[in-house]
Amino acid sequence: MLAWVTGACGPCGFQPESGVKVVVPAMPTTLDWSHSDPESWANYPVMLATQKGLTLLGADHSVRPGLAERWERSRDEQGREVYVFHLRGDVRWSDGSPLVARDFVVGWRRALRGRERGEMADLEGASEVLALQDRMAPEADLRAALERVGVEAVDARTLRVTLAHPRSYFLARIANVYIFYPAPSADLEGRSDEEVRDYFDRPREGRPLALGPYRVESWDRAGERVRLVYNPRSAFPPPMAPGEVPVPVITLMKSEIGPALYERDRVDFVFVDSAAALRVKRPEDLQREPLLSTYYLAFNTERAPLDRPEVRRALSRALDREALMAGLLPAARPSHVLLPPELPGAASAEEALRLPHYEPERAKAELASVAGLERPLRLVYRSGDNFVPEVAIAERVAAQLARVGVKVELEARSDFTAEISRRTAKGPRAYDLYLRRLGGDYAHPNTFFTLFERSGNHQTGWETQGGGEPMARFERLLEAGDGEADEARARTMYVQAQEVLVGEQAVIAPLYHPDRYFRARDTLRGLDVDPFNFLALRTLRRAAPTPEQTEVAR
Repeated sequence: MLAWVTGACGPCGFQPESGVKVVVPAMPTTLDWSHSDPESWANYPVMLATQKGLTLLGADHSVRPGLAERWERSRDEQGREVYVFHLRGDVRWSDGSPLVARDFVVGWRRALRGRERGEMADLEGASEVLALQDRMAPEADLRAALERVGVEAVDARTLRVTLAHPRSYFLARIANVYIFYPAPSADLEGRSDEEVRDYFDRPREGRPLALGPYRVESWDRAGERVRLVYNPRSAFPPPMAPGEVPVPVITLMKSEIGPALYERDRVDFVFVDSAAALRVKRPEDLQREPLLSTYYLAFNTERAPLDRPEVRRALSRALDREALMAGLLPAARPSHVLLPPELPGAASAEEALRLPHYEPERAKAELASVAGLERPLRLVYRSGDNFVPEVAIAERVAAQLARVGVKVELEARSDFTAEISRRTAKGPRAYDLYLRRLGGDYAHPNTFFTLFERSGNHQTGWETQGGGEPMARFERLLEAGDGEADEARARTMYVQAQEVLVGEQAVIAPLYHPDRYFRARDTLRGLDVDPFNFLALRTLRRAAPTPEQTEVAR
């Protein structure tokens, strides 16, 4: 394979090429950030490199100015939350045209008609637009409803946004979730739907426009490549230190032989997506990014004996998280809490102690007399190798539960998502336990809790527990925290919500906070992974070549 890689390979694209070459797990599914796609994770590297939000997140996950230089937050007489954003005057699209408030109006209205339109539900009037689309209302009615949505250009540099309800996570969310980024209204308005699709699907002549430090020059679907070129008009250039220069070209490519290409110096960045590979000799250039993410064991709360919260709590207490992760990765962050400690609003050490943690003797005593544990519990996990050592963790979970008298049968599934939602003929879901990773989309507790609401895809059945009262209480705490402007008071509510979910009801047993590993050339700066598990290119630059290197290149 290595010999083949080093040879000429014109059609497959591994011939020498200028700039930085990056191997990514998947190609974008769209370049239209307003319409997006359910597989949006694959689009983030391009969107984050080429676009910007009204806000940015600092290294400590605090909200900072982005496209907006400042904002005011208030509530109107109806109790709705109103933001007035004042846009920076120095921001230009990549063709030199200024950013204007109308760009957000056009972008957000387009997003309300896109494939992830439910993500815009917090906006005043969005529920009406979504309902009209669900019942396929006439186009005139839909356009009229869009005019009433709470996003308004007061003037060229002032944007007013009205939310249906106060949302403490809104400023953090619009920093990272790309459907909230502006769209170039001057380019898009007046075009037909087909022309707009062509605008995004066939990059050419500097389009689609960009605000970030890069823009898309070409998108080769057949060759699975996206070519990004440096955008000198961006108001957000990479931070250059003495001796550093911008990277003029970045090529994102998908390849099944990424590690081999990296070893032969044919690419400059590659993820290490095999947990097994991390247990052998580790290269010197291996890098690690702690993620805002949690890997957990979930319980089927509708199936006896797991329909009893005291049984679920006892099973959580039987798990030694430190031993589960020992030796599996270069480093690991075992945990029995849902919210990662780096997340604003995470539980303190004292608060975390109130949640089920490793107490083997207590667990053994509590499980000794439980009827129904005579049968093996079926644990389902996702098959295939990835950066989470799922097989090893599943085997260790089974071994640890065996020590307290609980038998576990393991089942790896390629159709994991379908399997955990599958129901038996009698009604309850078919599994007993499953393993899953939850990653944050933005730096706020809300992003970790929404999965476990009634409308979330948690597949645990816990909405049936206690006649629905615990979940209703959980959702009231989230609603109160989401609507609380005071961060300290909001944090108290999120801590209580975590205690209901992880402690009182023990719907899940958190195990550890995953990290992402990758390799990158030591001449590059800012080519890494962000805490949300997205490839970060916004600050990419490289050490300037020495005179000797320049002479050799000539």
